[in-house]
Amino acid sequence: MTVLRDAATIIVLRDAATRPAVLMGQRGASMAFMPGKFVFPGGAVDPNDSRIPLPDLSPRDHARLQADSALAPDSLAAAAIRELWEETGQILGAPAQWPDPPQGWRGFAATGHRPNGAALQFFFRAVTPVGAPRRFDARFFLANAADLVTDPDDFTRAEDELANLQWVALDQARSFDLPFITQVVLAELMGHIRRGGDLADVPFFRNDDEAHLVSRLGGRSPL
Repeated sequence: MTVLRDAATIIVLRDAATRPAVLMGQRGASMAFMPGKFVFPGGAVDPNDSRIPLPDLSPRDHARLQADSALAPDSLAAAAIRELWEETGQILGAPAQWPDPPQGWRGFAATGHRPNGAALQFFFRAVTPVGAPRRFDARFFLANAADLVTDPDDFTRAEDELANLQWVALDQARSFDLPFITQVVLAELMGHIRRGGDLADVPFFRNDDEAHLVSRLGGRSPL
């Protein structure tokens, strides 16, 4: 049986008021999970992510991340920021000295920043369907490109897990080879932008109950 792993994904939104675009990259053709697909930066939560306190994470998101989860909210949010750094070279942080970062965070700390939890908004949650070669319980976080402390067009510090890093305009996203769940998240994002940024609740795409495939974290009723 495939083990279900906790994961974090980050949607970085740019130019929301004019022509919205999101940061995406392409997975390698030889990868076992979603080969060749364009995805948001993200990956499995690392044990050392639990050593990253994020006191500036909003109380509302803290509560929503705790729902149906055994993992600390700070660990999930920290993983999203770490994955963004590793896969794109982009920093979502605040200037600060960090003399004793845990393994996996030393490169981030060397830039002179600590992660900025206040820049994150818990946006979506999805579980990979049964039968996939790898399964994740992924939390999607939304961030504004204006909160990046790096040049949003500079990917020179990115690791090589994602190729073709680029800003994908939402009105062109359908022309890319996207996983189904990414299409669902982008549709939710477009609705979020049309509503002026209101996020009354967080969709949870459970993939374990056909009658109630999507529930709402922080909402009043399931779909």
